[in-house]
Amino acid sequence: MPEARAMRNTLAVASKAATLGVGTMGVLFVLAAALQYNDPDPYAWAALYLAAAGVSFATLWLPDAWKMPASVAVVAFIWAATLAPAVTRTSFPDLFQSWEMMSTEMEEGREFLGLLLVGAWTAYLAQRGRKTRQRSAPREEQS
Repeated sequence: MPEARAMRNTLAVASKAATLGVGTMGVLFVLAAALQYNDPDPYAWAALYLAAAGVSFATLWLPDAWKMPASVAVVAFIWAATLAPAVTRTSFPDLFQSWEMMSTEMEEGREFLGLLLVGAWTAYLAQRGRKTRQRSAPREEQS
């Protein structure tokens, strides 16, 4: 019974390198949100990047949480699917040939890559949280 009352281990990330990696990604997503000030639709993008940062930071304290990162991943992948047709109209090297947006296709292609990054990262966090939850689940004793 004492184990049932024990407080969950906070910051229970596998290693210091993993903690640094998760924290770094959180900070990078905050910076990505800050860079949205000149975007035509800054609020939607800032919200997405801040959600990714939030679940990254939350993972440090709630390592077995998986529903929040999974929902951010779903939103990012669905949003990316809406931009996929525009991405096929440009080439990957064209996306990075200049700092300025030269075309709508270039902008949507870059947005698509950002959505894939958010989706992949938060899906990784969700998968990691599910594994942590499975490992920490109490084992039923055979009678």
